Amino acid sequence: MSRHAAADAARAAAPAVLAVAAFLLFLLAPPGGYALACLTILASAALHRPPPLGTDPAARAVLAAGVLQQAAAADYPAPVLLVTGALLLGLPLVEPVVTRLARPWYHAAHLPAPPGVPAAFVGNGVAWGVAAAAVLLSGLAAVTTGPAWALLAPAVAAAGFIGWLAVDGVRRLRESHRGELARLTRALERHRPTFLLYFSAPPGSAYQIRMWLPHLAQLGEPFLVVTPERHNLAAVAAATSAPVVAYESFEALDAVMVPSLRAAFYVNNGMHNAHCVRYTRLTHVQLYHGDSDKAVTASPINQLYDRVFVAGQAAIDRFAAHGVTIPAERFRIIGRPQVAALATAERPVRQARPPVVLYAPTWSGAHADSDYCSLPIAEKIIEALLARGAVVIFRPHPYATRDRAGAAHVRWVERRLAADRASSGREHRFGPEATERMSLFACMDRSDAMICDVSSVASDYLFTGKPFAITDMRGEGEAFTDHFPVARAAYVVAADAGNLPAVLDDLLDADPLQPRRQQLRTYYLGDIPADRYPEAFLTEARRCLTDQARPARIH
Repeated sequence: MSRHAAADAARAAAPAVLAVAAFLLFLLAPPGGYALACLTILASAALHRPPPLGTDPAARAVLAAGVLQQAAAADYPAPVLLVTGALLLGLPLVEPVVTRLARPWYHAAHLPAPPGVPAAFVGNGVAWGVAAAAVLLSGLAAVTTGPAWALLAPAVAAAGFIGWLAVDGVRRLRESHRGELARLTRALERHRPTFLLYFSAPPGSAYQIRMWLPHLAQLGEPFLVVTPERHNLAAVAAATSAPVVAYESFEALDAVMVPSLRAAFYVNNGMHNAHCVRYTRLTHVQLYHGDSDKAVTASPINQLYDRVFVAGQAAIDRFAAHGVTIPAERFRIIGRPQVAALATAERPVRQARPPVVLYAPTWSGAHADSDYCSLPIAEKIIEALLARGAVVIFRPHPYATRDRAGAAHVRWVERRLAADRASSGREHRFGPEATERMSLFACMDRSDAMICDVSSVASDYLFTGKPFAITDMRGEGEAFTDHFPVARAAYVVAADAGNLPAVLDDLLDADPLQPRRQQLRTYYLGDIPADRYPEAFLTEARRCLTDQARPARIH
């Protein structure tokens, strides 16, 4: 089970376990049961922040059952018990239906078009808070043997509030949400965006979009960011001042497509990209968030786009090598505008004493055939670097800790580097210092050499002219450089790390591949002067905003 899956399971299980314990405690010591019920509600709120309506219904149903048994023991009138029980137990059951009916069809940031008030209550925690408070207030009455109205009133009030949301949801559904969608469209028409950036990805993926936002902003045209996942809204909104819209229905996405839009840009091949590509009046441009020799970067999905921006000829050849046919006129070589900010080598690596080595392993991938992660041999790599007296910068892929094994390897590396820093005084960088307070490019600038896996990190590092090594985690041997041509400019670490001493001799001292790195830099990053990378991107992007003669797509 992945780390994220485990976290989701724990988030779902914790309130339920606490609720069962609270129910049992209601039987033995009612005040203690009530205190644990309060803790259950607080835990649920803290785990979901904010909890939408329908969060942890089973836990609240169990708490309601505990309240009712305590109320029955206190000899409340049967009609009061019956109505209170029906409402407290019934609300968790109907909440999923009410949520589906009454939820807003979009969420927005940096845009004066908030959803209506009732709809906002469904997702911002207010509606859930009202339903949860009803359980706790009725429970307080039951534990303290308060008046009958104190037991009944909270349940009635919560039912009335949820009922109001349901009625409003029915009204909005009958009107096809015309009012709120028109409000969204009017706000965007006033903004007059020329293009949109479409972003669909799991939580924690905002780095993919952050690398492109500054360059898109340099186009000098108003734009917006569109995402189908609400979990991306806050992270994206924090990275840009442009409007951000998270849609929850195709009708809401239709409302986003205002007449001023001419193009849509993408930074990955998320499966929801098809939602946006279907708007054929736009020019659809794939940017990618990095260039690597992984097969996934040559996906046939790229046939959907009108333009595929690539860093260099290597990317175009990669599609052909994987049997993916995309007409040559679809490609645009633009270099990598991001790497223009990187510092280049100022001295041979052998003069760096102690050498600073960046270790940047990738993650294990979504499938076994895309697993190039070297974390299983991280212990050997780190020990070998420390034995050479190197200062290590450890920056794993943001997804590296999503599975249990990867997380364990990351923790081991961080503990080992912390121990060596304490004993040797060498200023290793790891943890938040290297992954949050330093950017990836800052880590590259600080380093004299790098060890990485098959990933876009290798292509970007080519720009620096510094030596690097790549791990061959599949044990492909001589075929490795055929499948991953960037490795022709790198020192290849075997899957068992058995050749690591020889690799480090070349990486940190002899460096015989220096001339080849310069050749492959042009192949991977384009024959474009470094100071013209940003200009090359802006020129081609502006053409996409004006060019109406798009080539026919392959379907």
